[in-house]
Amino acid sequence: MEEVRVFPLTCAVQNYAWGKVGLDSEVAKLVIGGDALAVVEADKPYAELWMGAHPKGDAQIKDNRIAQTTLGQWIAHFPACLGSKVKDTFQGQLPFLFKVLSVNTALSIQAHPNKELATRLHTQFPEHYPDTNHKPEMAIALTRFEGLCGFRPVEEILEFLEKVPEFHTLVGHGAAQELRASVGDADRTSQALKRCFTRMMDWEKKVVVENLNELVKRVTEDAAAGKDTSGINGDLLLRLHSQYPGDIGCFSIYFLNHVVLNPGQAMFLGANEPHAYLYGDCIECMACSDNTVRAGLTPKYIDVNTLCEMLNYSPAPASSKIFPCLQDPSDPCVSIYNPPVPDFTVMRIQIPASVKQYNIAPVDSASILLAIEGEATGTSPAALSDLTLTRGSVLFVSANESVSLHITSQSGMTLFRACCLL
Repeated sequence: MEEVRVFPLTCAVQNYAWGKVGLDSEVAKLVIGGDALAVVEADKPYAELWMGAHPKGDAQIKDNRIAQTTLGQWIAHFPACLGSKVKDTFQGQLPFLFKVLSVNTALSIQAHPNKELATRLHTQFPEHYPDTNHKPEMAIALTRFEGLCGFRPVEEILEFLEKVPEFHTLVGHGAAQELRASVGDADRTSQALKRCFTRMMDWEKKVVVENLNELVKRVTEDAAAGKDTSGINGDLLLRLHSQYPGDIGCFSIYFLNHVVLNPGQAMFLGANEPHAYLYGDCIECMACSDNTVRAGLTPKYIDVNTLCEMLNYSPAPASSKIFPCLQDPSDPCVSIYNPPVPDFTVMRIQIPASVKQYNIAPVDSASILLAIEGEATGTSPAALSDLTLTRGSVLFVSANESVSLHITSQSGMTLFRACCLL
């Protein structure tokens, strides 16, 4: 029935091996918070919560007055719920996938193609690249969140080439010299960086393993002797090696920025930006695509040539990778994460304990709302009955609909909202 345009969802959980286990996982905590009947297995990884209409994890509608069972089916029947601009721009599809990630071990060194490359890859290798869309994504930390993102400033890479002989061996003397000589010329630096990274990634497994074992042995011995190994990222190296022994991705820490986000801080990953999530819990929003080019720290399909060709070889400091959020000028409770792509915007709504009535304003886009903390009763003319919101509740809100919250928790409420503001 179309008159119900705001309704709760039960969302798909992905139990990938890299996820945090049992109730250590923010995903698992949200699942049992949002569904009293849900069961969390203590020894099972809970890696991702998918909130959206992606065919590999289409959300179930929790309202028995609605004939369609999944969000994707419902949107197909009532595409006007997207908002007219979104419906026309994205051919009647919800343009984003909203997620929570709980990362225990590193995800692969990867990048996502732009639309042009995605179309080419999908045509050539549809089994590895399942669609023609780009996949820009944004991660917003819920807990302290670690990742690798973008190439480091050249000075830092040159310092590692001096301090870490095994890294120097894999990059090669000629490529390292070329990088040193390129300082001050952005175009030459980009070309030299590409040569260095490609040379390292191209080594046969045996040579990588030998050099990595040598480095790990030295760092382990130095650490045991009480020496400071932080100057060569010793702790991070040993952690990644313990997770992916013998993997070339362990050496990527000398090329890529190690970015640490505090709760509320974000990083935006545009097309061709090399990155890997390492540890922590985050909200993630992305364009609806499955296209990922991987080259290390993974048991999945690796496509080194494509990755090395496509990457953005523009060095920049770690601090530049933190994406700023803006205060909503019309609502002091709302912080807006508005990336430079049309597919999605994320809002963080922090309602203080002193506020007991709060109105979630209408926007000209369908949105998905996730409660992270607190409890409330929600009402909306488009819901036809009261909505109970607790930690882990997920609501679909059609375009141009509002939801009034009566906050029942003593400590206020925190929600995240994904939408598409064209």
